[in-house]
Amino acid sequence: MTQPQSQPLLELKGISRSFMAGEREFMALKHIDLRIEAGEMVAITGASGSGKSTLMNILGCLDYATGGSYRINGQETRDLDDQALAELRRDYFGFIFQRYHLLPHLSAMHNVEMPAIYAGTAEAKRHGRARELLARLGLTGHLSHRPSQLSGGQQQRVSIARALMNGGEVILADEPTGALDTASGKEVMNILLELHALGHTVIIVTHDPKVAAHAERIIEVRDGEILSDQANVREGAQAPSEPPVALEGNGARRLVASLGLFREAFNMAWVALISHRMRTLLTMLGIVIGITSVVSISAIGEGAKRYVLKDIQAIGSNTIDIYSGTSF
Repeated sequence: MTQPQSQPLLELKGISRSFMAGEREFMALKHIDLRIEAGEMVAITGASGSGKSTLMNILGCLDYATGGSYRINGQETRDLDDQALAELRRDYFGFIFQRYHLLPHLSAMHNVEMPAIYAGTAEAKRHGRARELLARLGLTGHLSHRPSQLSGGQQQRVSIARALMNGGEVILADEPTGALDTASGKEVMNILLELHALGHTVIIVTHDPKVAAHAERIIEVRDGEILSDQANVREGAQAPSEPPVALEGNGARRLVASLGLFREAFNMAWVALISHRMRTLLTMLGIVIGITSVVSISAIGEGAKRYVLKDIQAIGSNTIDIYSGTSF
């Protein structure tokens, strides 16, 4: 008797993604079938334009498929609305980008805290978790440094800490070593291997075969199709030592978020304004000039209208003009 097949963490069936290029339809992905189990470390490789980044965006719910089915732990993603998809991305996935995408006016710790702010995590709790993550990644002495004060490797470690802030059960890394030197690239790969050993599912999108060689499974994509999907034996591979951080329920967090998000958004906006004084001044000047112009034109038009109406009313409503002559 055959045993029932276990449910995968991520499952794609017949996934297609098309874009319109003028009047012509371009197929970026063509009927992709893929299963990724919990705790796997997978590398998706391929040349530029092969469709690997589009596939990663669909896996992370940053993009949608135009055909097929995508399930996360058995949940069909096409049945979810925008709010549910946003919560799924926030609580389930951690993203690591090639160019880091850190906010330049915030410190390392505040950048790491950003996902927790939108999740509604209490201030003391997120401060503690951000410090813990940065300490684990060797950035204890750089908590208050801004991205411009950090090296490329340090910025990438900050982005990794940010990806883990809300748990990050699935880590999606898009060319994580592409903008780094050799030494920093090795450090980042060692961190990803450690996360995999802790039980995180790690998916790396890369065109570098040396980076892909660290994964236990390599998927090659070409022209929007999976060309090969094969296991890769790594030296020194470790079994997961402990499960990833469990995620909290969304009910209480949503309530806290609705109460505290406005204050946090105001604080971040104020910091952004102070950090870019000249841009803020020019923006305010443009707004003042625009509003003044609109109000002035409206006032002049209203004044002219009243002046004309006053002259007409001065003629009187019971005035009769009489002209001599027999004809009309």
